[in-house]
Amino acid sequence: MSHRTKTFSFSEGSLLHRIIREIRYHEASRQVFAILFVVLVSALGEPGIVIYLAGIPLIILGILVRLWASGHVKKNKVLATDGPYAYVRHPLYVGNILLLAGYSISSGLWWSYLLMAFLIYLYYPPTIKYEDSKLHKIFGTEWEKWRGVTKALIPSLSPYPSEDKGDWSFAKSMRDNGEPIIVAFLLFWLGYLYTQIA
Repeated sequence: MSHRTKTFSFSEGSLLHRIIREIRYHEASRQVFAILFVVLVSALGEPGIVIYLAGIPLIILGILVRLWASGHVKKNKVLATDGPYAYVRHPLYVGNILLLAGYSISSGLWWSYLLMAFLIYLYYPPTIKYEDSKLHKIFGTEWEKWRGVTKALIPSLSPYPSEDKGDWSFAKSMRDNGEPIIVAFLLFWLGYLYTQIA
């Protein structure tokens, strides 16, 4: 049982129900499926040049959002309310969703949208519930105040008035998230997808 499923009290349910629950709440499985999604739609993609180019702005935006967020994340030591966290509670997930959408468009594969929607539905509601519950337990009223004006996935037009004015850190992005390696992986498969243009 993953540490995330231990956080919530679930009735045991059927074997299939327990397996699905473990997959939904297991962080590594979310990351593996996202990697497989990018590889799959890039390897099987059949884009025309216009379709390929249409997805690139979302892919680049997703990469930039993830880089920005990973350089500000505090990993439960301090509640991150600066940088992108002043606009949205889960900017890394926003970046992921932008990436999934961008690769779906650029691949030219109609079924990639169905797969993307399934992955978003499977992982993000329970992941956000878990993360919010954990942060609420750690930071209490500070988290409640932030949550009151900062949505989970839809960015606000005005930033949360954070007292923490921490600077973005490339070292933090690399150390805590390995983000530059993720960027290299994403750009490699974007390049590979370009070779699939009909």
